[in-house]
Amino acid sequence: MRLRQEPPDPRLVMAAALILPGSGQVWNGEPQRGLIFLFFIFLLGGFTALTAGPEISFVGRYAGGFFVWAMAAFDAYRRARVRFEIWHHAARRAAADRTRP
Repeated sequence: MRLRQEPPDPRLVMAAALILPGSGQVWNGEPQRGLIFLFFIFLLGGFTALTAGPEISFVGRYAGGFFVWAMAAFDAYRRARVRFEIWHHAARRAAADRTRP
């Protein structure tokens, strides 16, 4: 049994997702999921910007978008971690199978 290429480190995927929203999902091989998160970042960020008063801070004005951005980064990390662990489990199992007589 031949294993596919090792998936990226989940911490790097999360760092990419924190720098550019949706890029973590793209790196995980789920570009549609990344676009969906990006859409909701703009949708909720725009909604909170329109409904917030002028006295609200920048962070408060775009809180909806920042919330979805944080959820997207967490989602990218969580899904990358699952892929990473599954790959390593399969690699260990394949190595153990090769050493058996």
